[in-house]
Amino acid sequence: MPIKILSVDDENDLELLLTQYFRRKIRKGEYEFSFAHNGLEALTMLLKNKDYDIILSDINMPEMDGLTMLTKINEMQNPALKCIMVSAYGDMGNIRQAMNSGAFDFATKPIDLDDLSVTIEKAIEQIQYIKTMQQEHNQLESIKGDLAVAREIQQAILPQIFPPFPENSGELDISASMNAAKDVGGDFYDFFRIDDDRIGFVIADVSGKGVPAAIFMAVSRTLIRATGIRGVIPSECITYSNDLLAKESANYMFVTVFYGIYNIKTGEVTYTNAGHNPPYLMKADGSVVQLPISKDIVVGALDDFQFTEETLQLEHGDTLLLYTDGVTEAINVNNEEYGEKRLEDTLKDVTQGSCQQIINTVKDNVKVFTGEAEQSDDITLLAIKRL
Repeated sequence: MPIKILSVDDENDLELLLTQYFRRKIRKGEYEFSFAHNGLEALTMLLKNKDYDIILSDINMPEMDGLTMLTKINEMQNPALKCIMVSAYGDMGNIRQAMNSGAFDFATKPIDLDDLSVTIEKAIEQIQYIKTMQQEHNQLESIKGDLAVAREIQQAILPQIFPPFPENSGELDISASMNAAKDVGGDFYDFFRIDDDRIGFVIADVSGKGVPAAIFMAVSRTLIRATGIRGVIPSECITYSNDLLAKESANYMFVTVFYGIYNIKTGEVTYTNAGHNPPYLMKADGSVVQLPISKDIVVGALDDFQFTEETLQLEHGDTLLLYTDGVTEAINVNNEEYGEKRLEDTLKDVTQGSCQQIINTVKDNVKVFTGEAEQSDDITLLAIKRL
C-alpha cells in the first residue's frame, strides 16, 4: 500500500514541486499525494478518507490556519497520522507552538526537498511501527475475546447447579468449585448419575496451564464421563481412559485423576486415585483423616497400565473433600505454601458444615493466607457428604 500524503498549502507552486521531486516514488506506487489549499478543505478530505498517513501543512493559510487544523487533527486521536508543519524560517514561535501541539516535525520555507524527503522517511518509520503495534494490539484483543468465550464454555461444561440431585437431597450433599489461575484452566470436576443408587464423581488436574491444558481438560473430562456413565468400575474406567489419552497425548501432557462411585444407599465409595492428591475424610465425630497416597500413575503418561481401586465407607455425617494442588501449593507474598497442615486445621473447624460451607471456608482461608500474591494455579474443590 502506498504512503498517502496530504499536502495543505495555499501556494499552487508546491503541488508541482512535490509531484516533480517525488515522481519516481509516485510512479512506483510508494507515495500517493493529495492536495488541499487550506485547513478547512483538508479536514473535509480527512473526514471522507481516513487512511491518510502524513499531513504536510503550511501554518499560515486562509479560512483555517495550520495550527487550528492541527488541533482538529489531534481530536481524531489517530497516533499513526503524522503532521509535518511548514512555515517561514523566522516564524519560530508558530513552529514551536506546532511542535508543542503534537506535530511530528517541521520544515522551513523555502523547502529543502532533500531534507523533507528524510523527514518523510522518518515519519514513515514511526507510522509503520505504530501500525504494527496497533495490529498486534488488535490481535491480542481478539485473543482476549476468544479466551473469554472459552472461559464461559469451560465453566458451562462443569456442573453448576447445586444440589445436583434434588431427589436425593435428604441422603446426599455434594458441591464443587473451580477457580482458574488464567482465563482458562486445566482443573476440572464432574459428577453424574449412573443409576438409582450410584453417583460417579471426579476431580482432576491437567499438567500445564492455559489453552493447551484447557483443551486436554475438555477431552479428559468428556472421556471419563462417557466411560464412567456406563457404570464400569473406577479402575476399568480410568484404565480405558488412560489408554486412549496416552496414545493421543501431545507434548507429554498428563492428568491426575480421582474418580469414585458413591452408593447413596450404603455410603460405600469405590475409587481409583491416579496420581492425585489424597482427599480428606471429615468424620462426623470431628476428626479429619487423609486417605492413603495413590500408588497408581497419572493418566495419559503410559498406556497399557492396569489401575487399581480402593473402597471407603462414609458413615452418616461423614464428608469426603477432594482438592487439587492449587489449594495446598497456594503461595503468599513471602513465598510460603499454604500446605496440607493448614488445610487439615481448616477442615477440623467445619466438619459439621454443608459441602458448600466447607468449600467456601477453604477458599476464604486460602485467600486470606495468600493476600496480595497472584494466584499461581487453578484452585478446585469437590465435597460429597452422606446425610
